[in-house]
Amino acid sequence: MLHLWSSSRYAIELPEGHRFPMAKYALLREAVLREGLVSAETLHDPPRAAREEVLRVHTAEYVAHIEAGTLPYAEQRRIGLPWSPGFVERAFRVVQGTLEAAECALREGVAMNLAGGTHHAFPDRGEGFCTFNDVAIAVRRLQALGRVRRVAIVDLDVHQGNGTHACFADDPTVYTFSMHGAKNFPFHKVSGTRDVELEDGTGDDTYLGLLREHLPEVLRASRPDLVVYLSGADPHEGDRLGRLALTFEGLMARDAYVVGSCREVGIPVVATMSGGYGRNVHDTVAVHVNTVRVLRAFAGG
Repeated sequence: MLHLWSSSRYAIELPEGHRFPMAKYALLREAVLREGLVSAETLHDPPRAAREEVLRVHTAEYVAHIEAGTLPYAEQRRIGLPWSPGFVERAFRVVQGTLEAAECALREGVAMNLAGGTHHAFPDRGEGFCTFNDVAIAVRRLQALGRVRRVAIVDLDVHQGNGTHACFADDPTVYTFSMHGAKNFPFHKVSGTRDVELEDGTGDDTYLGLLREHLPEVLRASRPDLVVYLSGADPHEGDRLGRLALTFEGLMARDAYVVGSCREVGIPVVATMSGGYGRNVHDTVAVHVNTVRVLRAFAGG
């Protein structure tokens, strides 16, 4: 049985014309219920994460600034979302969704947070619509509790997870693998364990060929107790910020290959949404719904 995490608190009000597609969270939640991919009983609403959990990765000074709304203007602007009490609540709840989904994946084999993958958040700052690094926090929590020792992060958002790479720099217990646009944001990349850079316009065949070339070696080298999968929708050909050319079918094949490769050798997978900025928000939602379909197939119901 597939378990998902979602909350109305994942969305906040934004100024008119803001380019972040907040509507996708409610649309996705509605779609997975409407299509019967999960029931109301297996679609969970996470509470606010404890501050102590966030401090496993982020500095006390940064967290205090986020909570109080005292982050300098330039640093708030770098995040790209305006401060409000709802902004704070959103940041903490997204973290909790990934914490709970990761625990569930260890028990059930697969699970997903219908948000998260905030991979541009560094220990002392955020950027690129990312406030707290939910993936890094979840990994550090599971390691601290002795639930996992080694983790592989498979980041297939179109943008490199620079913040995640920085969080785990020089840590041999966490393998960071990213396939991303070479000329896309962030323009100053942070080296991960394995980075595969893609040219603008890369389509299904080239992308899937590279994934099939690299992922088996990632799993062999990392020997993970858990894979965290950032299943970004932004490689889609209709994405405003992606600059790649993957189709719906190609992205679903990507998801099936990642999840299948892990599950056939018994590795649990927790997925997060990461980015998606379709010219039509319904295209972004459709990519994420397909990811849920893939996970549901591997959850056995």
